[in-house]
Amino acid sequence: QVQLRESGGGLVQAGGSLRLSCVASGRTSSTSTMAWFRQAPGKEREFVARITSSGGSTYYADVVKGRFTISKDNAKSTMYLQMNSLKPEDTAVYFCAARPSPTSNYPYWGPGTQVTVSS
Repeated sequence: QVQLRESGGGLVQAGGSLRLSCVASGRTSSTSTMAWFRQAPGKEREFVARITSSGGSTYYADVVKGRFTISKDNAKSTMYLQMNSLKPEDTAVYFCAARPSPTSNYPYWGPGTQVTVSS
C-alpha cells in the first residue's frame, strides 16, 4: 500500500503563486507514474500533470501548460506542483495520485488540499 498526503494549499490572489507538496509513504518503490488532479465545485475531477518515477518525463494538461511545473524529489519521497500565474478558474481541491505502472489506473490517492484563487 502507498499513502499520499498533500499540503501547501491556501488562498492566493489572481496572478500569484503556490507550491503544493505530496509526500508518499509505504511501498513507494511499487509506484510508477505520479500525478496531480483537481476538482472544482460542481465539476468532475480533471487531470493536471504527471511525472514518471525517475522524474525524467512530464506531461501537462493544456490549461496549465506554461504556468504549472511538476517535479519530484525521490530522496524525500515528495512530489511538487509549482503553480504560477494563478487564475480564479484554478480554484479547486488538488489531489495527488500514484499508479503501479504507466498503463494502469491510479489506485492511490491523497485526501486533497484546497486552492482558492481570488479575483
